[in-house]
Amino acid sequence: MKEVLQNVYSPCDGTIKEVFVNRSSYVYEWEPLFSIETKEQKEVEVSIGISGNITSLEISQGQSVTPNTVLTILRDDLEITGSD
Repeated sequence: MKEVLQNVYSPCDGTIKEVFVNRSSYVYEWEPLFSIETKEQKEVEVSIGISGNITSLEISQGQSVTPNTVLTILRDDLEITGSD
């Protein structure tokens, strides 16, 4: 079976407020991964529409990020889930 790795990028400029996962976490679709506080003092929750295992955390709490910043790398489990 083919291995698919997905980079998860920051959706905005800001500072990592909270990290909800660790390097060995399994995450489900749309599960919160990170919380980012923007320069406008808004909180943005980061999630992704795939499930799988975190293989690498590229950031830490308190770190500044931009939309070009890779937050984590996730190994897609290639499971099709969801509901109507």
